[in-house]
Amino acid sequence: MSKLQKILVRARRQVFSEMVGNNPSIFQGEGYDFIELREYMPGDDIRHIDWNITAKMQKPFIKIFREERELNVVVASVLNGSVHFGSKKFKQETIAEIVALLSFSTLKNGDLLSSYIFTDEMKSFLKPSKKINQVQKSVDEILNFYAINEKVDFKAMADILYKRLKRKSLVIIVGDFFEIPDFKLLAKKHEVVAIIVRDILEEKPPKMGFSSLVDPESGAVLEGDFNSSSVESYAKKVIAHDRQLYETFRKHQIRFTKIYTTSTASVELRRLFEGR
Repeated sequence: MSKLQKILVRARRQVFSEMVGNNPSIFQGEGYDFIELREYMPGDDIRHIDWNITAKMQKPFIKIFREERELNVVVASVLNGSVHFGSKKFKQETIAEIVALLSFSTLKNGDLLSSYIFTDEMKSFLKPSKKINQVQKSVDEILNFYAINEKVDFKAMADILYKRLKRKSLVIIVGDFFEIPDFKLLAKKHEVVAIIVRDILEEKPPKMGFSSLVDPESGAVLEGDFNSSSVESYAKKVIAHDRQLYETFRKHQIRFTKIYTTSTASVELRRLFEGR
């Protein structure tokens, strides 16, 4: 069985078999048409109860929606050179797994799915569809994309999505985010979610002594003594970068999560979306 087939089979089983019960999909579609809160009345859908407000007011309140309609779900994969890295598997493969899970869940929920691949420009686009073969196409493109020497331009990506997406959408951006993006305008028009994909060695590298490293984006060779002091200094810089990244996301009301190459992606995605 090929890597593509393994990812598709596992993701489809997790979405259609394991994600059952009261939450049949990773995310639900009502939130876009929210109008107001009112007290619960007999016959109201209990799924719309706002439990936070209910607890504060000591009586049940529900969310009122204009109408329940399908979501327009946009999954954008950022495949710059740094995704060609991993201690046990490449981040690029983890991104493919995440996209498979999001895509199957979108289609199971009866929503429209469109997929993009970005570097410093738009590399690929699959138009909105509810067909199951859309998932295979998008995952196959990610797995076979040659990311080496590719750079990222978040501004160009945000501008393209802002201009192309006419209908309010759920925009899920998947990448390693080693640059700080500005999604302020995009997040005002759409609901934007960021999924940060990392390998643990990027954040906590081992002591390697004198070594030569190749930058997968620029191809530049970095030589040096990667001792305990230099490794600790690097780790602190990553922590500082991520702190700024998280603050930027929160400022622009962008929900986010971090998924490592060793994580169970389906579990992390459910934690992220179940509060919607």
